[in-house]
Amino acid sequence: MRIASQPLCDRSEHAAARRRLPVTETALERASMLFRAMGDPARLRLLGLLAQGPACVSELAAIEGETVSTISQRLRVLRNERLVTRRREGKHINYTLADQHVLDLVFSAMAHASEAPAAAGLSEFESTKEQS
Repeated sequence: MRIASQPLCDRSEHAAARRRLPVTETALERASMLFRAMGDPARLRLLGLLAQGPACVSELAAIEGETVSTISQRLRVLRNERLVTRRREGKHINYTLADQHVLDLVFSAMAHASEAPAAAGLSEFESTKEQS
């Protein structure tokens, strides 16, 4: 009788020994830090707002109903991870998404999160649909 924790197949049957990630450990750590910065709902919301175009801190604070200081702290985290950039225009400092990759990540994450979970079943999806 086999112990449940042991695999039912032999390692030699797989190509796993040849499998490698096509990135360095440094790049993997950097990617992890990007996801950590985007992992906060308030910061992700800011990224979603900036996906619609540039905005200054006071504009974002008004939209979010938060203080300028709070928004600035969130933007600092995003800027440190190079997810957003800033540019001075007169007395305003406008923030934008750093590049197309960030836009793609934000939209992909939100689109994926908006999908009805497969395990939830059709009944949950239909009840949500009826409410709208």
